[in-house]
Amino acid sequence: MEEINFIIRPATEKDCIHALTITQEMEESAKARGTGIAKRSPEYIETKMKEGKAVIALTKSGKWAGFCYIEAWGHGKFVANSGLIVAPEFRKYGLAREIKGEIFKLSRTKYPDSKIFGLTTGPAVMKINSDLGYIPVSYGDLTDDEDFWKGCNSCVNVEILKSKSKQNCLCTAMLYDPARKSKTQDIALRKDFKKNLKLFERWTRIKKRILLNLKLTKNKTLNLF
Repeated sequence: MEEINFIIRPATEKDCIHALTITQEMEESAKARGTGIAKRSPEYIETKMKEGKAVIALTKSGKWAGFCYIEAWGHGKFVANSGLIVAPEFRKYGLAREIKGEIFKLSRTKYPDSKIFGLTTGPAVMKINSDLGYIPVSYGDLTDDEDFWKGCNSCVNVEILKSKSKQNCLCTAMLYDPARKSKTQDIALRKDFKKNLKLFERWTRIKKRILLNLKLTKNKTLNLF
């Protein structure tokens, strides 16, 4: 594989020219996975760029390669690194890991006391999060900000989330708490998670199958009436 050097940096207003491409790729990627929050408007992405709450990856020639942005919830008590996306042609270069590292550092700079959380269905992202200091948690450990959960309405699996009273869905919740980063128990948990990642992936697949079957059964039942 040919080596490519990427420029990964905080996005600025000048990067708004890539907003439409980014949102289109987010939607296509979500459709391909069959899960995830598919829709973000170009205007929303542009706002994040202008506020300095996003990281963009470009090739040396200026071609867009990847993106991620920051959202703050619960009056800044919680922060999410959202919308991680890598252009298809650059998905074999470890770029997602580099972008996650940069957006994590930007989040820690802008919100040093905030808990950073994420919802993901991807084992690769779980591994990256774990390396950054996240631990798996229940949905109850995340923000209760209704505006955050409204963002799930564009996900194809939102009915599962609603049926579980926002306490479970296909995504795995992970959390970085700066107040607990040196806690012995958390360090041990991160080590165990990384050690048993394949088992956790298997459990995630089982959970997905169960929840999707429940969704299918419910839909069939409703169609009878």
